[in-house]
Amino acid sequence: MVDVLTFGETMLRLSPPGDDRLDTATSFDVAVGGAESNVAVAAARLGRTAGWLSRVPDSPMGRRVTDELRRHGVTPFVATETDGRQPTYYLESGDEPRGTDVYYDRGDGPLQTATPADLPSERVESATAVHTSGITPALSGTLADTTAALLDRASEAGATVSFDLNYRSKLWDTDAAGETVGPLLASVDILFVPQRDAGPVLGIDGDATAVARTAAERYGIGTVVVTRGADGALARTDGRTVEQETYPAGDAHAVGTGDAFVGGFLARYVETGAVDEGLRWGAATAALKRSIPGDMALVTPSEVRDVVSGDATALDR
Repeated sequence: MVDVLTFGETMLRLSPPGDDRLDTATSFDVAVGGAESNVAVAAARLGRTAGWLSRVPDSPMGRRVTDELRRHGVTPFVATETDGRQPTYYLESGDEPRGTDVYYDRGDGPLQTATPADLPSERVESATAVHTSGITPALSGTLADTTAALLDRASEAGATVSFDLNYRSKLWDTDAAGETVGPLLASVDILFVPQRDAGPVLGIDGDATAVARTAAERYGIGTVVVTRGADGALARTDGRTVEQETYPAGDAHAVGTGDAFVGGFLARYVETGAVDEGLRWGAATAALKRSIPGDMALVTPSEVRDVVSGDATALDR
């Protein structure tokens, strides 16, 4: 049994050192990253037991992924494929006006053919919380069906089911995302949705309060957390609205910030059952991630507590 079980594909990230260009780079830094495993790492680093459910190739590259997750306290529950390939992505960073861009090389990853029969029922049904994101059903039609089965199974077992909309335009368009994600939300207890994506993907317009209220009512979700970038986050839960400002942070390592927020939220929510506490820890974990290279929030509970201490930004209305 684990506190937080996540389901998704994890990649190797290849990045030129500094702000070098991909087309002229002669070496690459290697990191491990995937939305769902990033969440598991954050939860594990913050004191929760965490597992990652996936499939990986039986190769040095697959072992690089699982070994890295174990190093940070996450238990990989994985099946291996002899002939599988390890998905990767390339990240090129640069100051404005260039900015940061990513290029995926994740076709034919082992997880993309996973069926509901491949899900270890005992792991899913014994977890306190089960989490995935909109990236997972975007990877293949088969995986969309498997994601639906996973969420249904977790919900029926009484787990807290968490879902991050996590829309990626390089994986699918907004119409396809909305058609696939909408039915999944019937099994969800906690929804994380960026305000910028609520209209294009879910057809829910308005300010963050309106988005949270409409999503909660339309899909029957107990807690909807709307993230607003620099403007912080807002949650609708038990008929009330709770707001959380961001904490001061740099912008050196923004990749993985959203996953850090979700991981920090779930780590605290699983422990306390309090949404306002989850928001504080999510915001603090996200702020800390911006100072940490790579995709993962390699934080400690004491660091998060230091950021949160003295905070008076959670406002019940």
